[in-house]
Amino acid sequence: MLSEEVTIKILGKLSLGYPGLDQLKVRNILDEVLSNYDICTKEKSLVQSDLPERATMYLTVKKLDGLSKKTLYNYKLHLQRFHEYVLKPVNFITTTDIRIYLAQISKNKKQSTLSTEVSILKSFFGWMHDEEIIEKNPMKKIKQPKVSKRLRSALTIEEVELLRDACKTTRQRALLETLYSTACRLDEIVKLNKDDISFNTMSARVVGKGDKERIVYLSSKSKIYLEKYFHERIDSNEALFVTSRIPFKRLGGRSIQREINNLGKLARIEKSIHPHILRHSFATHALQSGMTLDTIQRILGHTDPSTTQIYSELNDSTVQQEYKKLNF
Repeated sequence: MLSEEVTIKILGKLSLGYPGLDQLKVRNILDEVLSNYDICTKEKSLVQSDLPERATMYLTVKKLDGLSKKTLYNYKLHLQRFHEYVLKPVNFITTTDIRIYLAQISKNKKQSTLSTEVSILKSFFGWMHDEEIIEKNPMKKIKQPKVSKRLRSALTIEEVELLRDACKTTRQRALLETLYSTACRLDEIVKLNKDDISFNTMSARVVGKGDKERIVYLSSKSKIYLEKYFHERIDSNEALFVTSRIPFKRLGGRSIQREINNLGKLARIEKSIHPHILRHSFATHALQSGMTLDTIQRILGHTDPSTTQIYSELNDSTVQQEYKKLNF
């Protein structure tokens, strides 16, 4: 990786003095020559990096802020990779170091992945600057990559019915109806307990991102199949959904994903069927039925209204139907 950094820096310097330089040719020559050498930075040989220590402090603060274990783990992986590439004390890391790092990892990454990388680094260095750990914030000049918003493909009402018909067990049907009617995230469904469900009010209490609690609602179908599922169960586990074999344990995220994916295959739906598409389909169908974005935002547990706005993107058939209502 350091040879790649040296190559980029040399090419950058040469291109300033020689605008017509054949960069590809020079790069090939440099790669060939440098391949015979082990390269290390002065900082690596003289001063040990304190980035891991700072990253641990940062993640501790973020944990106190309410970030989930999954998010913290993701942050940790990104910061570990950054440390392995940029072996410098945090106060010596420059904007150029970060740009070279981002250029290196962007070769085989999606734009959305690169955007996540930049967001994490901006948060990390911003925190260190606010805490006066570093004098200057090298991420200040790094712009957030633009990620194109693609139109999400929700299930049609007919496809939801096909999934219902594909269910072979009560647990499958209860799981499908609960995911669809509550629009819960996968992690939220995994954490739900039987005591969180109120059949009287046809609602459920869920704890979402940042340990924020909210109320979601059950449809008549989800109420019927959850009651049936509870009646059939012979375990005493507190979890809302459990494994089908002894010893009965809380049904994990991967098991739920596999269950929903299998239903998609049984229903012969060509789209990729996963728990999140049911959440998106609820939002889309609710919007088409006249529910306001504010209400949908509250049900989905979105902090930022712009996140919910994505669900208001209309497909061509909807636009055509609305256009026909005009009286020119």
